[in-house]
Amino acid sequence: MKNLFTSAVTAIAILFAVSIQAQTKAPKLENSLLWEVSGNGLVKPSYLYGTIHMICSGDYFLSEKTKKAFDKSDKLVLEINFSDPKEMSEMQQMAMGKEPLSKKLNLEELSKLDAILKKSAGMTIKQVDAFSLMTVMSLISMKSFGCDDLRFYEMNFIESAKKQNLPVVGLETVKSQFKSFEDAYSDAEMIAMLEESDVEETKKLVEDYKQENLEGLFEKSTAENIMNAKAKKYMLDERNGNWVKLLPEMMKNESVFVAVGAAHLAGNDGVINLLRKAGYKVKPVTK
Repeated sequence: MKNLFTSAVTAIAILFAVSIQAQTKAPKLENSLLWEVSGNGLVKPSYLYGTIHMICSGDYFLSEKTKKAFDKSDKLVLEINFSDPKEMSEMQQMAMGKEPLSKKLNLEELSKLDAILKKSAGMTIKQVDAFSLMTVMSLISMKSFGCDDLRFYEMNFIESAKKQNLPVVGLETVKSQFKSFEDAYSDAEMIAMLEESDVEETKKLVEDYKQENLEGLFEKSTAENIMNAKAKKYMLDERNGNWVKLLPEMMKNESVFVAVGAAHLAGNDGVINLLRKAGYKVKPVTK
């Protein structure tokens, strides 16, 4: 059960990656998941890598250019530092709801959620009653990949960092990420998002990812029926802005490998464009 919580709450990150509203037009980005950041006083170049967070083992890949960039780096930077025992403990605590879903949700919401669970995960509301709604969402998101052998990019990067004795840091905490999501969506909106969950759409997202098509990933991740202005503020604008405030100091004197959800990289208020506006040269690594 502990492993279930760990996988489920780690998977919550995918909800952040695939639920971002399209922004005003930014320069079209080349096809690459890996980007080099240089200039503006940096001693060494650093790297941005867009992850899909989780993917079926058969679709998992890590390009040679990414491995080379990782090997050149002095530090690993993730959205959340899952190698920190305190963060893991916080994650497990927050996987459980403050109150049972049967008390938190009204009858109509419970009925909808029960139907979604039966259809997508072969489960009932009774089986997840003690979980937080976000944990239920992450479990359903995992099922949308259509396999039982998911691999998590962030966990694999942490494993590689440990082998190379690289320090690992996070851009935010589990608590702050949960708060962003709760501020962005009401219970009813969360359930509406789950009703839109689609295995075929996830397959298309994976195909774009395998082709390193950031623009395609961004377009497919920005369905208007998933993201409203309020959610956009908390899920995208504030988080990307906060990250770009932290990165300059992290990159100043050493090469860091920054791995965040791929959809965070594109768009006018994406990390790539914000770093460019801050004076950095950000270019795709194509080989």
